[in-house]
Amino acid sequence: MKIEIKDLIQDGPKYVLPNISVDSVIFGYHEKELKVLLQRPQGISKWMLPGGYVHRDETIKQAAERVVKNRTGLDRLFLNQFQSFGTPTRTKDSELTPALFAEINQMELDENHWMFDYFVSIGFYSLTEFSKVVPSGEFYLEECTWWNIGDLPSLLYDHQEIIEAALKALRLHIYHYPIGYELLPEKFTLPEIHSLYETILDKTFDSRNFGKKLIATGIIKKLDERRNIGAHRAPFLYVFDMENYNQALENGYALFV
Repeated sequence: MKIEIKDLIQDGPKYVLPNISVDSVIFGYHEKELKVLLQRPQGISKWMLPGGYVHRDETIKQAAERVVKNRTGLDRLFLNQFQSFGTPTRTKDSELTPALFAEINQMELDENHWMFDYFVSIGFYSLTEFSKVVPSGEFYLEECTWWNIGDLPSLLYDHQEIIEAALKALRLHIYHYPIGYELLPEKFTLPEIHSLYETILDKTFDSRNFGKKLIATGIIKKLDERRNIGAHRAPFLYVFDMENYNQALENGYALFV
């Protein structure tokens, strides 16, 4: 169900649950940097996470999947629900006021409009390989682009807190479940997946031991192919063994023991 912005503003509770939203922290990885996809509404300087309301004909997870697809153009990305957020003042941001929102959309709104009521937001984080995404916006968005996780702009509402909680959840997850299939190209080298783990966890791992442990889990397999990266440097390429990878996602594994 596609809802026009003016219909949503005027009669939103007919189409969506009025006090529940989803916020999606979409992580991407590129050149040893972890990035997050952010968007900026028209007429304001602060940025925000991709998010949206839960339609009355969809589940909460379906709402998160829709938000992620709208921003990335990609289907079936990894999604993990990690925390809920809500305080009586979370929608009372001084910059995005009902008056400004009304001006942007050329409509009349009062301060008690449903879109500025108390909202509980359900946080999801998603993972994708950076190069596959062409960020896109809709409705009242002016920009949608990637930001380095260590150099974020000023954010609306409690979205800084949500990003920090998502990163904490991702780091806990990576200790017990495989991460990488969504963030790396189809074929990769051991140094590349080693750098991915070091970047996400902000820690240093011995490259030789890391590679041995990862291979021992069975979630990656070596190919009879090499990547030529310079004189006398042609490391072997690897791919994920999807049967073992999916089993590890379901049951966990012990890479860091």
